[in-house]
Amino acid sequence: MKVLIISQHFWPESFRINEVALQLRDAGCEVTVLTGKPNYPHGTVYPGYRAGGIAQESYQGIPVFRVPLVPRGRGGITSLGLNYLSFVLTGALIGPWVLRSQQFDVIFVYGTSPILQAIPGVVLRWIKRARLVVWVQDLWPESLQAAGFIHNRYILGAVAQVVRLIYRCSDLLLVQSRAFGPAVTPLAGQTPVEYFPNPGESAFAGTDEVDTGPTPLQLEPGFNLVFAGNLGIVQGLDSLLGAAERLRAYPDIRLVLVGSGRRSAWLHEQIALRKLNNVVLLGRYPSEAMPAIFAQASALVLTLARNPVMSLTVPSKLQAYLAAGRPVIGALDGEGARVVQEAGAGFACPADDAAALVAAVLRLYKLDISEREAMGRAGRNYYLEHFEPTKLGSRLAERFRRL
Repeated sequence: MKVLIISQHFWPESFRINEVALQLRDAGCEVTVLTGKPNYPHGTVYPGYRAGGIAQESYQGIPVFRVPLVPRGRGGITSLGLNYLSFVLTGALIGPWVLRSQQFDVIFVYGTSPILQAIPGVVLRWIKRARLVVWVQDLWPESLQAAGFIHNRYILGAVAQVVRLIYRCSDLLLVQSRAFGPAVTPLAGQTPVEYFPNPGESAFAGTDEVDTGPTPLQLEPGFNLVFAGNLGIVQGLDSLLGAAERLRAYPDIRLVLVGSGRRSAWLHEQIALRKLNNVVLLGRYPSEAMPAIFAQASALVLTLARNPVMSLTVPSKLQAYLAAGRPVIGALDGEGARVVQEAGAGFACPADDAAALVAAVLRLYKLDISEREAMGRAGRNYYLEHFEPTKLGSRLAERFRRL
């Protein structure tokens, strides 16, 4: 079975679709990728690439075709808009020419924001007479409003019409959260909507103890609360810093932030302004380094801003947290909190509530180490049952065959 993956972001950028492509290949699919030029998260095209022109390369034996795009730059609204729209246009106009000699059974769109990147998939579905599957990672237009990009109801309404068209031109819609179903179904018409979660990362995929590999850094002794991932608007970082202020009375409790994003500079300023010597900002590390970092954590912290859209989302890093076998503290609402609680992996508290987050941290801090280890094992077992990537890759390939 021949599968074309369409994703604006792909290796060497660090996105879950990289490993999904490998899992589909290992499940017997003949996989090809159509993507853009790598420039996430720093906004400049990676060394060895250029923004213009067409490129072809191989990712562990998988053919990868790259169309030109405008780099995202510093992440402002204008530069992001040009970045997104340029991929939509080049994917829809140049993509068919790049793939002119190939046929596919299934076109699989990794539907991160913006969902507009599915438009090349709609075009290629018609040209190649293939089935189109869109894996919905964010709700549009709701995510536009939640992230603070657009509030004009006429623009949001127009975006909703485009999303409706994309959904109804698809043969199958997969949603990464069960809570997405009620939001996606009214726009989908007759297109079936099914739950398919984000799988974990291959570094955590084994059924035995996690192979952490070489340690890229050594955390200082103490009770280290590790937060990893994007440092953006919707991550609820204000509550993290508010919690850190309240935890200064416990000198051995330390908040370690691993990642980068739109609020990195703001975090540096706030840490200095509030004199938070219990907050460490380490910057971004490659995904393969994270198991070794997570293994040193006393607990892994996940926060999201309070927003109806965010409450429907299961952040993909939650799977990595569970897989790491460390206790989890989730300051978030809805589906993400449900997973933490259902797994028995730690404690969940309301989003954007620094006092509640402090209470959860201290509750875990005061537990016996054997109780914390039991939580980590419970989270790991839940991960193996629900998010193990090899199992999910086989399941996805079988769903494509049935389609």
